[in-house]
Amino acid sequence: MSHQQPVARRMYDLVEPLGLVPYFADESDEALMALGLRNQWDAYFAGRAAPFGPSVPAEVIHAVFYNFAPGEVARHIPRVWDVTTPEAALAARERGCVAGMRRILGALADDPAVARAGDLLLKAATSAPVEGRPLYAALRTLPAPQEPVARLWHATTLLREHRGDGHIVALMAEGIGGTEAHVLHALATGTPAKSFGRVWHLPAAQLDAVVDGMRARGLVGPDGWLTDEGRATKDRVEALTDRLAEAPYTILSPGDLDRLITDLAPISAVFRKTFPM
Repeated sequence: MSHQQPVARRMYDLVEPLGLVPYFADESDEALMALGLRNQWDAYFAGRAAPFGPSVPAEVIHAVFYNFAPGEVARHIPRVWDVTTPEAALAARERGCVAGMRRILGALADDPAVARAGDLLLKAATSAPVEGRPLYAALRTLPAPQEPVARLWHATTLLREHRGDGHIVALMAEGIGGTEAHVLHALATGTPAKSFGRVWHLPAAQLDAVVDGMRARGLVGPDGWLTDEGRATKDRVEALTDRLAEAPYTILSPGDLDRLITDLAPISAVFRKTFPM
C-alpha cells in the first residue's frame, strides 16, 4: 500500500473517530454517572484524569489538559474523588466505552479484524517514549485489557493521548495558549469563536479578550477571521503535531502497517459516520 500522507496523519484519521467514543457515546457518561457523579463534565474529568490518582491537584490537571479556561478543572477535581475512586472511574469508563463501541459496530465488533487491529495498535501504542508526555505516561501504567474490543479501545486512547501531549508541545512552540487553541481551531474550520462548542459558554468579555490578544499578534484580522499568518500558524502546529506523533508507528513493519490500515479502515468508517467530526 502506498501511503501518500505522513503515517501519523493517516493513522490520526483512522484512530480519532474511535477516540471520540467517551465524548459522543452515551454509554461512557452513563457508566461514570452511575458512580454518583453530577453531570457529564464530572464524568469527563473523572474518566480522563483517573490515571493520575486522587491526590494530583486541579492545577496540575489543568496544566496537563492545557486547553480549559482558568477555574474549569477546579469545579470537578478533586470533588469527583469524594464521590468515587480513580479505579472505579477507569473501570466504568472502559465498560461504558466498550458497550458504546459494540452498539455502534454491531456484528463487526466480533470480526477478527477487531482483534488484529487491536493487537497491532496496542503494539504501536506501547512502544513510544514517555518523556514529555504526562498523560500518555500515566495511561501506560494501566494494564491492557484482553477482550478484543476493550483492547482496541485502550490502544486508541493511548495513541490519542500520546498525540495530544505532542499537540500541546506544538501549540506552546507557536505561543498559542489553551483557550487560544480552541479559537485557532474554530476559525480555521470556518466557525466563529463565539459559536464553537468548547468556548461558547465563556463570558463574552473573556472570549473577546482572547480574540483581541490573537488579533494584536496578527493571527486574527479585523474581520474576526484568521489572517494569512494565523492560517500559517495553524498549519505549523498541525505539521509539528504529526511529526511528534510518528514515534509509535516506527515499530511496525511496512506489512504490519498495511495490515493495520486495512483492518482499521472499515471499523473507523463506522464511527466516522456516527460521530460529528
